[in-house]
Amino acid sequence: MERRKFGVTDLEVSALCLGTMQFGWTADEAAAIEVMDAFVAAGGNFIDTADVYSRWAQGNPGGVAESIIGRWLKKRGNRDKLVIATKVAMPVWDGPDGKGLGRNHIVQAVEKSLSRLQIETIDLYQSHAPDLETPIEETLRAFDDLIQSGKVRYIGASNYTAPQLEEALAVAGERSLARYISLQPNYSLVNRHEFEDALAALCLRERIAVIPYSPLAGGFLTGKYRPDRPQPKSARTYQTRRYENEAGWRVIEALEVIARARETTLAAVAVAWLLAKPVITSPILGANSEEQLAAILPAVDLHLSPEGVAALDEISAGV
Repeated sequence: MERRKFGVTDLEVSALCLGTMQFGWTADEAAAIEVMDAFVAAGGNFIDTADVYSRWAQGNPGGVAESIIGRWLKKRGNRDKLVIATKVAMPVWDGPDGKGLGRNHIVQAVEKSLSRLQIETIDLYQSHAPDLETPIEETLRAFDDLIQSGKVRYIGASNYTAPQLEEALAVAGERSLARYISLQPNYSLVNRHEFEDALAALCLRERIAVIPYSPLAGGFLTGKYRPDRPQPKSARTYQTRRYENEAGWRVIEALEVIARARETTLAAVAVAWLLAKPVITSPILGANSEEQLAAILPAVDLHLSPEGVAALDEISAGV
């Protein structure tokens, strides 16, 4: 699998990143291990998780995905070949400092993540979401200390707006603190405007690595949702309802035309559209099984023509 330079860092990551929100939720540990093995066998080296995954699921206390990854890393002995990213900010324990981006939460949360992952250093430690109650300088100073201590290599942001990211970059520069070197936005063919309207230009200008999550819009862009079919059984169906309209179905039809012509899957075409964007570094893919992963992996070698990208741009503009 193609390797891509990760923003301004010395990291090189695979063109696809494996997301792990489903581990311990819609994929049990055995399935998660099969997916990780298949991803690495295909040349992937970039795995993204979060300390909260997946606390919202019944019987899941949070930290489960990190723990599964940690046991897999120890069993496979391949830590030095991988780039491991995780996130902090969401509620992960009850009581004081159980969430947010204040110093007290960060210094406790990073130790828990390191322990669950069974690693000494997190390659990319990300703010899972902005914390409006904590000054950004406090957050960046805590991250800076983690980098100085060797517990974290680089830091990134997730779900930040353009003004929030600009403020963080400005404070880092003014105070000589650790700087966000990546952004994880919600970006796909049917969810374009928030990122493209302001964040894309900022990330290009500042050489921020962009690793979009939900590139298949919760499964909508796989084509399994159709207006003439019953809703598929999925724990994430709630995410797709906003796209189930005339504009969304037109995107599915366009993907189907290209997929049929290129003898591939709709999912691969949707991800190939992202990979064709100069601002994108590595889309984050989720898979519950090897079969689901196999339907997406061809995206790496599916080089869409400029005309094909433009056609998808045009047809998805109104979603």
